[in-house]
This record gives sequence, C-alpha cells and structure tokens, in this order.
Amino acid sequence: MRTATATAAAVTTTLLGAGAAAVTAAALAGRYAADAALRTEPGQPLPGGPRLSVHSTAAGRVELTRSLASLRPGTYGLTAPGVHAVVGPVLPDAPHGPDTVVRRLLAVTHGSLEPGTRVTLTPQVHLGNPGTALGLDHADVDVPGELGALPAWFVPAARDTWVITVHGLGATREHPMVVMPFLHRHRLPVLDIGYRGDLGAPASPDGLGHLGESEWRDLDAAIRYALRYGARRVVLHGWSTGATMALHAAERSALADRICGLVLDSPVLDWHATLRALAAARRTPAPLLPFAVKAAEGRAGLRVDRQAPGSDPSALRIPVLIFHGPDDTLAPWEPSRHLAAARPDLVTLRSVPGAAHGAMWNADPAAYEEALRRFLTPLM
Repeated sequence: MRTATATAAAVTTTLLGAGAAAVTAAALAGRYAADAALRTEPGQPLPGGPRLSVHSTAAGRVELTRSLASLRPGTYGLTAPGVHAVVGPVLPDAPHGPDTVVRRLLAVTHGSLEPGTRVTLTPQVHLGNPGTALGLDHADVDVPGELGALPAWFVPAARDTWVITVHGLGATREHPMVVMPFLHRHRLPVLDIGYRGDLGAPASPDGLGHLGESEWRDLDAAIRYALRYGARRVVLHGWSTGATMALHAAERSALADRICGLVLDSPVLDWHATLRALAAARRTPAPLLPFAVKAAEGRAGLRVDRQAPGSDPSALRIPVLIFHGPDDTLAPWEPSRHLAAARPDLVTLRSVPGAAHGAMWNADPAAYEEALRRFLTPLM
C-alpha cells in the first residue's frame, strides 16, 4: 500500500509539474504573440490582407489575381517592397482570365509593376508629402509632445477651425492625405500629425503600440499646438486607432471644450476583438489566442477597470460622424452601431458595405466627401 501510495503521489507530482510547465509555456507564447500584435509597423500593410499577383499591365490597366479584395469598388494603393501604384475601379468589360480582374491603373508612383509582382491592396493612395503628392503648400512642423518633438504637416487655409488628422494601425501621415484636397477646397487648415512610434517621432517607452491608450496624449499635444498657432477650435479626424485617440481626447483632454467635432473612420472601440484579430492574423495558434489577448491587454495597459472609448454614450458632448462597415475584420462595427443608436442626437453613422478596415474613403470617395461636407459645414 505504501508503494502504491508513493507511486501515485509521484505520478500526480509529475502531472502537476507538466501542467504547470504547459501553462508557463502557453503564457510565454501568449506574451510573444501579444508583442507581435502590438508591434504593428507604420507604413506596413496590416496582417491578414491577401497578397495579389500582377498578371499583366497595359495603358491605364492592371490585371490582378481575382479575389474579394481585388474586386472591391473604389480607389486604392497597390504596395510591394519598392513599389507603389494607385488603382481605380474594376473594368468588367476588359478582357481577362477566369481567375483575374482588371482595374483602372491611375498611376505608378514608385518602382514598376512587373508581371509576377506580389502586391497588397492598401487604403494609402499617396506617397510623399502634401506638396509632392498633391501640390498643396504646406510646412513641416514639430509639435512638442511629452516624449519629444512630433513630426507634422501643416496645410494652411483661411478658417480658424482646424482639422487635425491622425492615422491608425499600419499607416503613416500619408494616409490622411486622401481627404486633404477636400478639406483645402473648403478652406480648412489641416494639421496632419505623426505620433509615438512613427518614423521621426519618439518611440513608445516599451516599444509597443497601445491602441490609443497612451498615444492620445500626442493628439492632445497637437490640439495645444493648433490653439497656440491660430485655431479657435478643432475637429479631430482619425482612422482606426487614430479614431480611438480622438475619442480619448474628447473624453479626457483638458482642452476638450475646444474640440467641436469628431470624425471617426473605422474606430477601434472593442480592443479585445481587435487584439484577437491581430494575433490571429499573425498566425498565432488558436489555443494560444486567449493567452495572447490577455497578455496584450496587460502589455498595452488596457486594464479591465479601464472603460473602452465610447462605452459611455452619455459622456458625448459634441457631434460625431462615424464611417464604418460590416466587412471590417479588425475593428468590429457593432460598437459603432451601438454608439450611434444610443446618441442619435449627436452621432451619425455612415455604413460602408464592402470596405476593409481604414478604407471607408477608398470604397466611395464621392459619398464619403459629401457626408463629410454635410457634417463639417455647421462647424466651419
């Protein structure tokens, strides 16, 4: 009996040790996956986007692998290492194979599109700066932030309501240039900011992105800069985590009374779902996803007791325009719908079916800009 008892105890200890080791290994793997999810490189396409092959090019046309992505309506960038081009709508009547699609080729802005090149469809249409890409007069300015100088482009105009634009996940200051011609036509000054982790900006102390939880303070610094240099009030226009930063600023900034409107494109309002989507897109094994999300929430400072932005609709005090759609796989649109339903007096939701994350303008530029015009006119 003693031998049997000792053997059972040894087996139990071994099993417990193996279980603890497995849990430790899972936690370490989860932390590794969390870091991968939080280290989104500015200017690099977000994970999960399909890679398309260039099959052929002709005057004003490019033939691409047929997929849901390559069939999306609208205007997009095509990117690959050393290559950037701009494509317009699908040309259904152009000759093509059964597994390809032909789109209007609007420009090749960098490199060349050779057959066989593997490209990614991206919402970033422009390369360069507002002068080289759009022909707009602008100034390179430094915004004093808590970690150091933040690079920004300022496009001057006549009004004293400024629009501060802020990009999101996997993007750079070049992404908001899609709306600059529209804003300039309506004489609205634009301050397009970079923030911690961007090229030319200070790094986050831990080297990680925080889904807007700490980055919003750089947007707050941009508001201070705008008010110091002539703005009477500001509209914040953010994409993805930039939209989250805008909501944080409206809720937390000491200067919130000078914010007169928010434009939120693909806002990240459910960080749990976004972290899970990012970790999954980076090929984290399914059993490790809960560990990855938990670790990422801890690493990013997204505590359980911290309210997600927009979770208290009664706190809203200013008009909000949201562009979002049901096909966004990184930032589910249900929280945007709930926010709009809870505050119909202040929140307008423009549904954009068929649009990928951060690509609401790309899917239908004319409709996007008309909704923007209607929203901004009373705020100018």
